[in-house]
Amino acid sequence: MTRSLLLLLSVHVAWASLPLVDFDRMGKVGLAGAFSGLDLFQNKSHTFDSSTSTLLARASNGSLSPIASTNSGGRILAGCTLDDFFYLAGSFSSISSTSASNIASYTSSSGKFSSLGSNGPNGEIDAIFCDAKNKKVWVGGLFTSPGAAVAVWDTSANSWSKPPFDGLTGAEGRVLSITSNSSDFSLFFAGSFITSFQGNGTTLNDTNNPNVPFSPGASPFSSSLVPIPLQGAQIVGSPSSTDTEFSNVTNILCPAGSDGPGNTWFAGDGNQAVITVRDFSFLQASGVRLGNTFQSNHGTTGFSVTTIPDNTVQTLKYLDPTTQQNNTCSTTCPLSTDSSILYQDFLFDSPLSITGVAITLSEWTGDGPGLHILQLLSSGAFASAIDSNNVQSCFAPNPSNTTRTGNWEVKVAQTNISGTTQSVLVSDVAVGTSASAGPSLTWQPYVSASGDYNINMLVPGCTNFQDCAARTTVQVTIFPGNELNPTVMNVDQTNTEDASVSIYNGPILPTTPDFVTTITMTLAANPTGSGSNGQYEIVADRIELVLTSANATSSNSSSSASSDSSGSNQGFGFFEWPLSSTSSVDATSTLANSTETSADQAAIGLFSGIGGNGTISSENAAIASVAHHSSGTIFLAGNFTLSSNSNNIVSYKDGSISALPENGLDGSVTALALDGDSLFVGGSFMDTSSASNDGLKGVALYNVQSQKWSALGAGVNGKVSSLAVSDSQLFVAGNFTQLFTSSSDTAGYDAPGFAVWNISNSVWVNNGGFVVGSMTFVANETSPQYIAGNVVVSDSFGASGMVMVQNSGSDVPSISPLGVQLDGSIASASTSSARRRSIVSRTSWIAHVRLSHLFFKRQTSSSTLAALPDALPAIAPAVLAGSFWTNSTSNDEVAIIGGNFSFLPSGSSFGSSEAANLGIYDQSLATITALQGNQINGTVRSLLVNGDTLYVGGQFTISGLNVNGFAIYDLAKQQWDVSGVQALQPSSGSSVVVRSITTSTSKSNTIIVAGTFAQAGSLTCQAICSLDTSSNQWNSLGSGINGEVSSVSYAGSNQETLIAAGSIALSDSTVANVAQLTLSNMSWAEVGSGSDIPGPVTALEVNNANASSIFAAGKTSDNTTFLSFFDGQNWTTLASTLQKDTIISQLAMVPLQDTHTGNSIIESDRMLMISGILDDSSFGNASTALFDGASFIPYFVSSTVSGTAGSVSSLFHSFSTFSFTQQHFLATGVVILISIAISAGAVFLLALIGILWTLFARRDRDDKKQFDAADDDDDSIHHRPSSLLEHINAATRGTIIGASPFAPHSSEKEEEKLEGDGMEPEYTHDGDNYVRAETPSAYGGAMGTEEASRPAHARYSFDGAGEGELALTAGAEVEILDDRDHAWWYARDVRTGQEGVVPAAYLY
Repeated sequence: MTRSLLLLLSVHVAWASLPLVDFDRMGKVGLAGAFSGLDLFQNKSHTFDSSTSTLLARASNGSLSPIASTNSGGRILAGCTLDDFFYLAGSFSSISSTSASNIASYTSSSGKFSSLGSNGPNGEIDAIFCDAKNKKVWVGGLFTSPGAAVAVWDTSANSWSKPPFDGLTGAEGRVLSITSNSSDFSLFFAGSFITSFQGNGTTLNDTNNPNVPFSPGASPFSSSLVPIPLQGAQIVGSPSSTDTEFSNVTNILCPAGSDGPGNTWFAGDGNQAVITVRDFSFLQASGVRLGNTFQSNHGTTGFSVTTIPDNTVQTLKYLDPTTQQNNTCSTTCPLSTDSSILYQDFLFDSPLSITGVAITLSEWTGDGPGLHILQLLSSGAFASAIDSNNVQSCFAPNPSNTTRTGNWEVKVAQTNISGTTQSVLVSDVAVGTSASAGPSLTWQPYVSASGDYNINMLVPGCTNFQDCAARTTVQVTIFPGNELNPTVMNVDQTNTEDASVSIYNGPILPTTPDFVTTITMTLAANPTGSGSNGQYEIVADRIELVLTSANATSSNSSSSASSDSSGSNQGFGFFEWPLSSTSSVDATSTLANSTETSADQAAIGLFSGIGGNGTISSENAAIASVAHHSSGTIFLAGNFTLSSNSNNIVSYKDGSISALPENGLDGSVTALALDGDSLFVGGSFMDTSSASNDGLKGVALYNVQSQKWSALGAGVNGKVSSLAVSDSQLFVAGNFTQLFTSSSDTAGYDAPGFAVWNISNSVWVNNGGFVVGSMTFVANETSPQYIAGNVVVSDSFGASGMVMVQNSGSDVPSISPLGVQLDGSIASASTSSARRRSIVSRTSWIAHVRLSHLFFKRQTSSSTLAALPDALPAIAPAVLAGSFWTNSTSNDEVAIIGGNFSFLPSGSSFGSSEAANLGIYDQSLATITALQGNQINGTVRSLLVNGDTLYVGGQFTISGLNVNGFAIYDLAKQQWDVSGVQALQPSSGSSVVVRSITTSTSKSNTIIVAGTFAQAGSLTCQAICSLDTSSNQWNSLGSGINGEVSSVSYAGSNQETLIAAGSIALSDSTVANVAQLTLSNMSWAEVGSGSDIPGPVTALEVNNANASSIFAAGKTSDNTTFLSFFDGQNWTTLASTLQKDTIISQLAMVPLQDTHTGNSIIESDRMLMISGILDDSSFGNASTALFDGASFIPYFVSSTVSGTAGSVSSLFHSFSTFSFTQQHFLATGVVILISIAISAGAVFLLALIGILWTLFARRDRDDKKQFDAADDDDDSIHHRPSSLLEHINAATRGTIIGASPFAPHSSEKEEEKLEGDGMEPEYTHDGDNYVRAETPSAYGGAMGTEEASRPAHARYSFDGAGEGELALTAGAEVEILDDRDHAWWYARDVRTGQEGVVPAAYLY
């Protein structure tokens, strides 16, 4: 008999938000498929057009949300944040619905865009910088108004203006980068432009000490360092010459005349010599200055420097006076014998605290070594509170000085350096004295050259001086220079150990007759502490000025300068502008020397090194990015080649440009990002210029300290446009599609346009979100983070084939992407034509498709049995199956995933061998490990975990093992275990494909394997076969079936009925497509009338083990997708608007947190989740949809790496059983009201019930084994609930308010059994990624609405023999759902999902 039910097909809106699927009730839940990005369908309101540029926000968890797109042809190239606004810039005329010319602001709180006034830049903007201090936005690019290539937006005045230097012109007249220096005191502009400075050879800013003679062996930086006066130091040269005119080594400390007698020292002939300079207080030194002697038959050619007291041979940096390149040396440093080189400066990596040096003269010319000049260079400048320590330095016109008010006295103490002492000044001040009435001390350090300095105040520790109780805070005022604002701060002097406190960082002007930098210390306005004996003690020691960047004279510059015919110096591609400058100059013409900074010398060197205007124009040279390291080194990168063979990236420090190792990179650089000493470089390069590292594809790492290049994995396969660093991660945006793990890797991980490198672990990681496109920009240090580019598709979550899903407490689930990268596999996969995702335009509500119920009548015999429809495309990387396993040793729960993919096991180095198609994923550690032993060659399509045994099915072989599509793995022993198991065999012309592996609670030691095969060893058992796990023997199931099986599920309270679906005919040639096997007598029968099913079935679901509620999906002969429902008597095919491209891979009934309107097909507390590739004329593409018996609700949508629609293959979960019935508990107030209403008669009645219950319960348990718990256990197993309320609580915890009205539909025999048992069949799934239940769940309760569940562990084992009790083993982890009874608690076993009552005393 057939029937048809016709309902009106319509699109309607019934849900204000997504249905609340209760994922947590299923335990841990995984969603697997062939996708790289996943999102909730309700988020897909933005339509992407790759001809526009889209701005996306990236949340802290990495998820991406589209914000808006530009006009067609628009580009977003830069952005920064100021206050509550994000400023984005590029080349566009509109963003969202807002007209904006090349720049706009975005307010995230309101979601609104705004244009920035009128008269803004009239061309493309390439760079933007937000000046938070001055509330201004600086932009650079290719425009002429309001300034040439540079413009400024004043956020307070809401107006545009040209920069104070008018702009930048020449070459292309374009600014590509605006950044601040490392101290945020100035801006660096980079691009393609020309600057010009006066070239008259005068001193820049009158900064250089005129007494310091020029030498090509020194840089402007080193010549600005004031030498340390060594008049009081111990100087020994040994062995010394016997010639008295050349034997006094102190003559070379500050020679009074030229090289010769009385001004030069010789070592003993024929011997290497050591000159020891030792002070008895510690010094802050930056290096040494050595001048060779050019007297006949004497001179030094090699030396080394050992610092005292650490006795370390130092690595020195120096400027080669011949090549003008920076070099390093250590054990043998060269000293020039060119008489035109007066001296050479050799610097340490950074200033050192030492007490002296030992200089070994190891190589010489003529009779022996000798020197004309020896000086120890300071870190910049210095001044001591002790007047006797302020000795005049060599070349200095005057020494540093101090002035004081009040009473000060000298105090001496030991230092932390053995054998040294320190003298300081101290002044005692009565507690309560005001700062103005107290003492003061002013340091006046001699500064030889202007530049950027760090000023440090040395504060001796109070422990050595034994004055900790008297210490307090002081106020320090720094006057750095004329027209520079003073700096005032408080310094805490209560430190127990010696401390160096930074009190200033910025520009300092040199000492002149008209100006001296001063640092003044007084008592703080509100001093801390209570003093000692009514007195504070303030301490004055030394002031150190550490030079970080110096100016230089144009004539003394060691950079290769270029002068035009008028004598001006021209620079290229780089310009520095101090933010504190109030000058108005014109950088489009020749600038005065007074405006030139030391960093501007880099531009002059670039102009000369590239070859001047002609070469710059012909080679399209440009500086695209700049980074300033804390050491003072400036890195400049772009598209250029210098005459020194430095390509595309150089460094600038101490007045000179230096090539990076291997002569830079072989392609242009577009982006730089600094993280400590790590300089990340992005661009269009493949290797270094010397071809030393072919892993530097598009992105590279340069270590500033070690000066070495290293790869990030092995780079990317395209251009990198933008870099950003945040939270120990490097964000990479560009026009690339893959990440490489090794230089020989040709496949790589998919990353279409955006990738994240974990700096700490040196590994590419999942970036959280998913985007396909050519990305042009990623923001640095914004919240949220913004990225932009030409986007093809974007999803909130990026994942290689799997995500974990759980409840979130809101109206959408919480999604955790796979924390590792999966790669392509060599296994061949089913393919289908790529389809662009289509999302049908709709309101913000969720669209639902109302289904018609149409019945299709069809008669078929086995002779015309159709083949199964094509499976889901499994284009790698694809996860097709999953199962959870709890390690019996560690008790850790992990996910085992299988499919068509490869991966680099976590912890392996890049370039290591990859594993394929099967892995163990630990979500808590975000790691994936391979199964030990030989790897699977092929595709995994089904998994089943039973204890510590893993059953694997699919289409594969394993090298060295006799397996074909089915294998067994011992998870405990970590080895394949297929001995004695005969391989499956295909029929002629086909291949073995195992699609389902299941087990039934009614058949112990039995595994059911189903799919496409003809035999198991020599046993004929087509499409479905059972394996006895105790003997590893195959057995046929009854008379068997013909055809192919796609899915297996079970019905009945003990899973006594197996339901198989696919393209099936019974042994008598009856075409069934859905057939049932009664396991007790092994008899097959069709489910309903097979002719009522329109075609082969690809997915099957038995609703909560109810044989009268079955769903089947598949394809008709004309490729039409169908969904059919069996009500216990008839099949009804539910027609829909699903298109022919739809492929349904899985049907799964899922529980709900809320309810829907129940109907005759699906109860109100659950929905059918349909997974695969869903193509619907109403809602477009989706990967999963929920069906409530009347409507489709699109749920998840996914994307592949190419931007086409992805697919979901399966939902799998950790709980073997769970209840659909929702638990409800009365509020506490209601319970109290009911209690008040209970009469005394009702209490007596309840008491009687309790007594009877106790008598029967004890009699039933007389013969059961008793557990002997601990002697001190008051509520052990021997004391079952005995009080009235204990009995009622234990017996009624499963009581359900508002139980489901649906009775199970079954055969008469089955109905009688169910009615007799009084049980509702429990929910179980087949082996298509589900683990089956062993026992039904009797309880689904949770703690009251005012309480939350909590974890616990079993202290003892508990047999759980009583009705409603939960069996436990000692140590098992449980979840307490209700603890309102003091003796018995209601709990859930988190491993099995089973629930029941347990003695409270057994838990902890």
